[in-house]
Amino acid sequence: MSVGIKPAASAAGLWPSAEYDRQIARLRAAIGCSIYLIEARLDAPVPSASASGRPHELMGLIDYPRPDPARRLYPHLLLLDDGRGLNLGRVLRVSLDRAYAPSAEQCLFTDAALMQLLLPSERSLSRRLIREVSHVQLGELLGRSTPDRVLEDDST
Repeated sequence: MSVGIKPAASAAGLWPSAEYDRQIARLRAAIGCSIYLIEARLDAPVPSASASGRPHELMGLIDYPRPDPARRLYPHLLLLDDGRGLNLGRVLRVSLDRAYAPSAEQCLFTDAALMQLLLPSERSLSRRLIREVSHVQLGELLGRSTPDRVLEDDST
């Protein structure tokens, strides 16, 4: 799967960054607490984000044995009370106490680059992006196989 979204690296070019390590420490401290998630839907023809608004208990944070920044597979998984293990590369935000509009102190993990790409905001839609999204959606509607996902937002 080629999702085309690069994870953030530190100023020295190291991945994961020091900020990622700080966020991991905050997540470890929140084990056993109720958390709220915004998840990335990268397997859709047009990637999006979803937030259920429902709390999950954070059961653990485990190491992922094969991290791969090119495929957005981060070195850690969230273990949730519904039995899922969710890779942090597929998470936009983890927060305490509030599902929507949490304060900075309530945010345990944030992937700013992914949030900027997937969450609604003011954007200039290029003809190319509109054409590709329309083509993919029409192909799905007609039952045809879809090409790689449309992710790059260029303003040409």
